Amino acid sequence: MNAKCNESMLAQRLEVVTQHAEKLVDKAQNLLEQHPEILIECLTELQLALEELRVAEEELCQQNEELQIARAVIEIERQRYLDLFESAPDGYLVTDLYGVVQEANQAAARLLNIDPMYLVGKPIASFVPEEARRGFRSVVNQLPQISRVQEWEVQLQGWRGDRFDAALTVEAARCPSDGKAIALRWLVRDITSRKQAEAKIQQLQMQNLHLVEADRLKSQFMATMSHELRTPMNAILGFSDLLLRQFDPGQQGQQRAMLECIFRNGKHLLGMIEEILDFSKLEENHLKLKLEVLDLAQLVQATAAEMSALAEEKHLKFKLHVAQPNIAIVNDSGRLRQILINLVSNAIKFTDSGSVYLEVHELSRERIVITVSDTGMGIDPVNQAHIFEAFRQLDQSIARRHNGTGLGLSITNALVQLMQGKITVESQLGRGSTFRVELPRRLSLG
Repeated sequence: MNAKCNESMLAQRLEVVTQHAEKLVDKAQNLLEQHPEILIECLTELQLALEELRVAEEELCQQNEELQIARAVIEIERQRYLDLFESAPDGYLVTDLYGVVQEANQAAARLLNIDPMYLVGKPIASFVPEEARRGFRSVVNQLPQISRVQEWEVQLQGWRGDRFDAALTVEAARCPSDGKAIALRWLVRDITSRKQAEAKIQQLQMQNLHLVEADRLKSQFMATMSHELRTPMNAILGFSDLLLRQFDPGQQGQQRAMLECIFRNGKHLLGMIEEILDFSKLEENHLKLKLEVLDLAQLVQATAAEMSALAEEKHLKFKLHVAQPNIAIVNDSGRLRQILINLVSNAIKFTDSGSVYLEVHELSRERIVITVSDTGMGIDPVNQAHIFEAFRQLDQSIARRHNGTGLGLSITNALVQLMQGKITVESQLGRGSTFRVELPRRLSLG
């Protein structure tokens, strides 16, 4: 607009100078003989007018240069816009207020499976499935007032009828002077892959919910069955013990041997039931520690005395080392004993020759360490990463050779974590294993 004003002013100035020059010429012709001094004056004024013309000419040249530079910049920006418009990965469209396409880039043409030159002039509603067009047109009619719609998910169909899920972002372009909507700008994005991924995630989430529910039902079933089995098993053990007391301690016989077998296997089954019950409680976060002040050295020595008989049966050396005669701690004595029994019994179970070593010492004023080592078969490095998983057995052959639920180490690990401690294992095949339990000296559940 400034360029037009400058051109108009220049034209006016030229017109004034021209008229002035014509008047001076006429005046000079009439007064040349009579008044030569007037001629000189006229020539001087003409010279000034010509000077003004030269200045005006220079201004015009400068304005032309500025105008050419501005046009070049505009052309560069226009080309840049066209390049961006055409090379954009998403589809871009410009339509009138009724949704009739005025401009389209290559990506939009590819999405709609139509040549760009044939896309221009077509209503965008024609690429919506027929059953959804009425609702689509209703939204389009409101777009000039809404101004912007973000991620409007619709189904579109290409010119050959192939459908795909799309997300549309539509914005009304407005006139700078009065703010009225003059066109609609569309961004069209194919979200078919995203919708498929979302459906897959939703399916996996549903499967996960079913698995969680199945796991909950399994834990509930295990807990219920453990309670139900424990009652008759205690009765079997009670009556077996009562019958065994009727025999003299030194008396041998088939009936006594049978009763001892019933009692021994009943205790084994009860131990397995207790493990399953503990595992169910730990899974449901129902197991609570009963804290008390206790002497860890005394607890370890008493537990070691119980376990030494198992080592003697396999002709293993059982070594115990307690660094201090008294180690006062705050913890659950019953669950600590369970950890010790699980680790020591496992060490004895998987050691055929050599020794089992139990050690307790203070790591610092705040923490204590319990270590159980053996010279047994060891654990393969591949299995070490899974050794604390529930129901994990080393392999099928070992499972057949050594009975058990496969829950002992899993329960031990869960108990140690419940006690705010940590358990680690170091092992070499054929050279034995070392389990190390580190616990806080004073456990607080507050």
